[in-house]
Amino acid sequence: MNSKLVVIAISGNSLISNPAQMSVLDQYRAAGETSCHIATLVKAGYRVVITHGNGPQVGFILLRSELAKDTLHQVPLESCVADTQGAIGYQIQQTLSNELRRQDIWKQVATLITQVVVDKKNPAFQNPSKPIGPFLSEEDALYQQEKEGWSLIEDAGRGWRRVVPSPKPLEIIELSSIQSLLDQDIIVVAGGGGGIPVIRTEDGSLKGCPAVIEKIRDLLYSPKEINAKTFIISTTVDQVALHFGKPNQTFIDRMSLAEARKYMEEGYFAAGSMKPKIEACIDFLENGGEEVIITQAHLLGKAIQGETGTHIKD
Repeated sequence: MNSKLVVIAISGNSLISNPAQMSVLDQYRAAGETSCHIATLVKAGYRVVITHGNGPQVGFILLRSELAKDTLHQVPLESCVADTQGAIGYQIQQTLSNELRRQDIWKQVATLITQVVVDKKNPAFQNPSKPIGPFLSEEDALYQQEKEGWSLIEDAGRGWRRVVPSPKPLEIIELSSIQSLLDQDIIVVAGGGGGIPVIRTEDGSLKGCPAVIEKIRDLLYSPKEINAKTFIISTTVDQVALHFGKPNQTFIDRMSLAEARKYMEEGYFAAGSMKPKIEACIDFLENGGEEVIITQAHLLGKAIQGETGTHIKD
């Protein structure tokens, strides 16, 4: 149990390779490709905790629910998060287990449905900011805004997306269960979509609330919680870039914590794209983490050896 613990966050968008491949089978295949690369780290001796985004997937469930609302009951937002935790967790759990056995690595993988407590008075409930669902044209976005009352934003030059409340998480309910699984050398998939947002009622009971936690703000990433020293964000780009998508775009191989803060303050990272990832990197390093790596899934093996990706250290 002395092997290094790594937390890997898989972007929900990275499970959708392109707009023509968004089916459940397509996402299962994408999860399988990512699992192959995670297995490389397991084979190298790392202990692994996996979490994942769910922005597009939650949006799909909500859209499906709204289209069928004249026939079936609608699905509450927090239940959509729970649905994606189960579905995406299943895909990762099964594909990673299959890959490990192909490589004669006999480790168990377990998915844990995870709740996180938020403050019901958090101002985020009045200021939706978390993008979910597919990208829309401006015409379609205006239509949904007028017809369904959606809150929408233009997302980093890629189109319009629906936004929902994203309050800061305060407590992971299943944290001790996650730690127990790790103590048994089990690979854990937890905190999917940042966790199912819940509030505590006056009598201490838990109750779901309509929000989506930004996955990389989950307390699971804190080194103080599970003693992980390396945090890997598996996303849709090889490296972090300044002036992203512009003629003067510049990729970053190495970045200090001070530089990360500076670039954040200067507005280099878009709110619906790289900004929350860099915020999570800063939080991780400020709370005792040693290194953060941002890259694509197929580069995980090379990235953890320092050969590619963006590496952020204090």
